Amino acid sequence: MAFEHIPRKDWYRILGAEPSENLTELKQKYQKLVLLYHPDKQSADVPAGEVEERVQRFIEIDQAWKILGNEETKKEYDLQRHDEECYTRLCRCGGKYTVSRNEAEEVSLVCCDTCSLIIEILR
Repeated sequence: MAFEHIPRKDWYRILGAEPSENLTELKQKYQKLVLLYHPDKQSADVPAGEVEERVQRFIEIDQAWKILGNEETKKEYDLQRHDEECYTRLCRCGGKYTVSRNEAEEVSLVCCDTCSLIIEILR
């Protein structure tokens, strides 16, 4: 059984920001986008399909801010961004085996994040 690739969202791209920007700059971009995409701010003449797209965009913007607007979660996200790809496999306990692409080349055993089971990576 192979690991499956987990795509990660680029929260900075969603806010139209750069990783080097500080919290104040991120907040300004977030607030600008929220005013543009908030469901209560939509005009009545917008087609229904576009309204749904704008609501989805608003949800993504909100999720991005929840991660990047908190110093701890932003720091954790920035660390995770360094690994371009991450592979995961579900464990029978419901937990996950997760390994980055770089780690997969170096390690051969991966531990479940919930229980004590270990799997071997075959190359």
